[in-house]
Amino acid sequence: MIFIFSGCSNRQYIHSDGSSISSSTQTQKIRNSSNMHRATMRPYTVLGKKYYPEKANINDSSSGIASWYGPDFHNKLTSNGETYNMHAMTAAHKTLPMNTMLRVTNLENDKKIIVRINDRGPFVKSRIIDLSNKAAHKVDMVKKGTAPVRIEVIGFNGIVGDTSEVTQSVIMSDYAVQIGAFRDKKGAYKHAKQHADSRYSSKILTEHKNGSVLYRVYLTGFKSDSEARDYKSQDEFSGSFIVKE
Repeated sequence: MIFIFSGCSNRQYIHSDGSSISSSTQTQKIRNSSNMHRATMRPYTVLGKKYYPEKANINDSSSGIASWYGPDFHNKLTSNGETYNMHAMTAAHKTLPMNTMLRVTNLENDKKIIVRINDRGPFVKSRIIDLSNKAAHKVDMVKKGTAPVRIEVIGFNGIVGDTSEVTQSVIMSDYAVQIGAFRDKKGAYKHAKQHADSRYSSKILTEHKNGSVLYRVYLTGFKSDSEARDYKSQDEFSGSFIVKE
């Protein structure tokens, strides 16, 4: 996983309770390692449904129903290995990278909060985020249990800032789909040229085996396993398979 940091002149460090703190203290409070991200960005299955974590970018937004979780999970481990604290400003999301910073707006009362993703969920249809008990109190949705919300990505790794300047992203390695294998070099290059487009680039890898040459044609540029699987499911290419570059 590659972290890109640029244009963060107005960034600040946010404690789990929403207050600004020093960078050294923030580092101690958040589990944030390449191994953790690699593990939590793998596809996973809950209640028979498979989920595909994907990269996120500043200003990404979506709307849906928020719920909250509290006492039953307090002091239990979260998906990124932290201990869940229902009094902290955190939340669970099914696919966003861990430690993504979100602005959450309750669309019923326009109350806004900032939370950090440190867990997976909620696994209920139409719900897009599970707020901690404290976060839910801040937007006045505890009594009702759920609320329509808009969520906006405003930072990563506990850092937030002016969204017009912050261009930080979490970029996952590209996925590729093999779309053909040829003994004939000209045939491989023709096939590659035919199927490249503005979204995906083609490339050819040469494989030498038992004195012969095989030209494998791939399409690259898929940003997630799910995107590659959706493309492969079109069944245009017999015997195609997905690889991670």
